[in-house]
Amino acid sequence: MIRVLLADDEELIRQALAALLDLEDDLDVVAQAADGRAAVEAARAHRPDVAVVDLQMPELDGLEVTAELARALPSCKVIILTGRGRPPHLAQALHAGARGFLPKGSPGGALADVIRRVYDGSRYVDPALAADALTAPPCPLTPRELEVLRLAQYDTPATTIARRTGLSAGTVRNHLSAVMTKLGVNSRADAYRMAESNGWL
Repeated sequence: MIRVLLADDEELIRQALAALLDLEDDLDVVAQAADGRAAVEAARAHRPDVAVVDLQMPELDGLEVTAELARALPSCKVIILTGRGRPPHLAQALHAGARGFLPKGSPGGALADVIRRVYDGSRYVDPALAADALTAPPCPLTPRELEVLRLAQYDTPATTIARRTGLSAGTVRNHLSAVMTKLGVNSRADAYRMAESNGWL
């Protein structure tokens, strides 16, 4: 029996996945969690063979859960499920120690198959996500520009961003101007949308 932990903040999805996996003779869902912190605690308590975790969850996201389990329970292999995977997410997930990366829109039997593959020591990345990762444009922004853009999401004033980053307001404005120039957009909001859609944030 392969012992499985499911972690997803959407209860309906989590329960549907549990019901689906319970139909498999060799899979046993031993624990469920609604957030990342609870997922790590459940993994420590139940010691699953495989943890299936949502990329975006409260408390700790899927990448943080993966990294935490790699330290706390290295025998537990992690599969990341995502509703909207972007190429940088894939690279970050693999770097954190995930053994599988699968979109939530995959066919019903795919998750059970990926759990078995990962349990047996293989890796699995959805072919469409892998192809996107290979052809995705690299992020043209520096880490500091990304930090400033992330803080500018809600049209936050430059003085507030400056306080949070330890920069001057003028430097913040310069970074935002450089971001818009590099991305070829006319507003912060457009820059943020483009960076988010490419998975750079």
